[in-house]
Amino acid sequence: MNDTDRRMKERSVNRTIKPRDLRSMLETRQDVTILDVRRKADYDADNGVLPDAEWRDPEKVEAWSMDLPKKRDVVIYCARGGSVSNRVLDQLLNKGIQAQYIEGGIAGWKEAGGETIEKPSREDKGDHEQQG
Repeated sequence: MNDTDRRMKERSVNRTIKPRDLRSMLETRQDVTILDVRRKADYDADNGVLPDAEWRDPEKVEAWSMDLPKKRDVVIYCARGGSVSNRVLDQLLNKGIQAQYIEGGIAGWKEAGGETIEKPSREDKGDHEQQG
């Protein structure tokens, strides 16, 4: 088995990241992109987001995934770490993007004591919704 095959196998087994492991990554300032892929209704209903997370429409992965770095870890989360995260993750992995999703979604993150911040207003974050 070559290195690429080994990494692909590890990725297929390691689809998720535990909230505590993500917290460690963030505390040690590892370079990671965090994307909130909750359905729009779930995103709109909750005022909290993970620090530095950007919302991306899970229905438009094709449109925004091309802009993601392939040599940087990407962590995504939805409301509970279920079907939305799995569907988005499959699409990202198929594009060669190093991605995982948070076990339990934002709910699991909060239950584990993870920090959330008030989501920025539309004016503060720009118009990412049209991008994806």
